[in-house]
Amino acid sequence: MKAVHFGAGNIGRGFIGHMLSASDYEVCFVARNPKKISMLQKRKEYPITLANRDQDTTIVNNVTAINVGEQDRVAEHIASADLITTAVGVSALEDIAEPIAKGIHLRMQQRNPAPLHIIACENAIGGSTRLKKRIYPLLDEQTRQKAERYVAFPNAAVDRIVPAQDHQDPLQVTVEPFYEWVVHRSALLDGFKKIKGVHYVDSLEPYIERKMFTVNTGHCVAAYFGYLEGFKTIRQVMSHKPLREKIRHVMEETGAMLIQKHGFDPQKHSRYIDTILERFANPNLTDQVTRVGRSPLRKLSPYDRLVRPAMQASEFGIAIPHLTSAMAAAMLFNYERDEEAMKLQHMIREDGVSAFIRERMGIPDAHPVHGQVVARYEDIKGRKEATILT
Repeated sequence: MKAVHFGAGNIGRGFIGHMLSASDYEVCFVARNPKKISMLQKRKEYPITLANRDQDTTIVNNVTAINVGEQDRVAEHIASADLITTAVGVSALEDIAEPIAKGIHLRMQQRNPAPLHIIACENAIGGSTRLKKRIYPLLDEQTRQKAERYVAFPNAAVDRIVPAQDHQDPLQVTVEPFYEWVVHRSALLDGFKKIKGVHYVDSLEPYIERKMFTVNTGHCVAAYFGYLEGFKTIRQVMSHKPLREKIRHVMEETGAMLIQKHGFDPQKHSRYIDTILERFANPNLTDQVTRVGRSPLRKLSPYDRLVRPAMQASEFGIAIPHLTSAMAAAMLFNYERDEEAMKLQHMIREDGVSAFIRERMGIPDAHPVHGQVVARYEDIKGRKEATILT
């Protein structure tokens, strides 16, 4: 079995590539970094290390790589592959649509009757569907009709913390022991070879939202609260009891919404929150607050990890004082090396807080959440300025 994976970054190598190799797939990484490509081609293996007490290390083998710019070669690999996966970031899906479209076109020309599954392993709801919408306009009508029979785009939810890396070996990756990869079962075609460790479900949205609005929400909240307090790492934030409790309260508010919407068992979800908090506090992981908090404009967008659960919670009549405080903290993330953070601060200075919440976060002036976020922002900003003055 052959898999083509777009993205040879830490998630690609430390999570997706590892699981595919462990399921006896030959893995061809499609990447941009010439050094990593050359090393993968030469060595055909790399190590991953678990962030646990013993630092257990596994060798991932049966791998190679090609440059994404070599579109003819990429197309040839796709034409003979059984599976395509991605871990490139949602915004980069558009960039890889063309080489995938060329591969599908060549595959249909060669009349390969085997099913092809394309799974976008991104931090987004409906990532594979988004990728399909980028690819299909690039196919002619005849190829599209054939692809509808032989190509599937199952959506997925993925979860594993992979911090910034600093190894002598550029291919080595350190990852947390916990992982979760959930795939929409009903979208699979006959003949799909299951991947070991993947959880296949008939309804994916509950799992995606549980992950997005617990793990992703909690992680960025830890970063934004921690940044305001001057902490450098997530581990330091989690060691500060008052902040850890604030993060828990945010996750309990999003959890109340998830329980009402999807019918999760309250006690099981509480234990899920406990697990996530322990993952953030892993003493063997060092993750920078500024890395986790990066790209605040994206994280404050209407359908992402802060605004979307807040608006849904409001619809259910759930009070969200801690979540709105987290949103305000995100708006105060002014890390100078983050381009989005600087753009965010410029927007607020130019147009005001209320306009930012309305235009960029998509929360109308009359909505109760709008006023709550404004109030939290002014309160936190005022206290922070008072602290600086004293």
